[in-house]
Amino acid sequence: MEVALGGTFDPVHDGHRALFERAFELGDVTVGLTSDDLAPKTRHEDRYVRPFAERKADLAEELAGLADEHDREFEVRTLHEPTGIATEPGFDVLVVSPETRDGADRINEIRAERGLDPLEVAVVPHVEAEDDDIISSTRIVRGEIDEHGRLTPERDGRDAEQ
Repeated sequence: MEVALGGTFDPVHDGHRALFERAFELGDVTVGLTSDDLAPKTRHEDRYVRPFAERKADLAEELAGLADEHDREFEVRTLHEPTGIATEPGFDVLVVSPETRDGADRINEIRAERGLDPLEVAVVPHVEAEDDDIISSTRIVRGEIDEHGRLTPERDGRDAEQ
């Protein structure tokens, strides 16, 4: 199967890794990575997003290991619009997180308008941090948690030198 997913992935964290893992379980993977112009428009709050080239290099490194592990192929493409690559022919499955489920419905509407079959939608549950809130790039950038959802020393009451 041909699997699509998309995002900004800055920084990559365990929640993203769960999406990637599911995608590679299903088939060969094409990841749409938001362009430098699109990335800030997809953020829930105004925050710095690293340049596309840096994000792409980190993403490709993450994906390479999983692709080898699952004996799959992958490609990273530039997303210039939120519905991106998944509205193109050639895909069978779209992997999303719970908060992007509505976007998957919109993608299938666009596909129908274009005479394409709908995509199967695989919703991957959020990965929780040790404080039972979700792991997110925004929380990492704010310094609340690390990429694995561990609270930073300042957030869990530990002395920063421990």
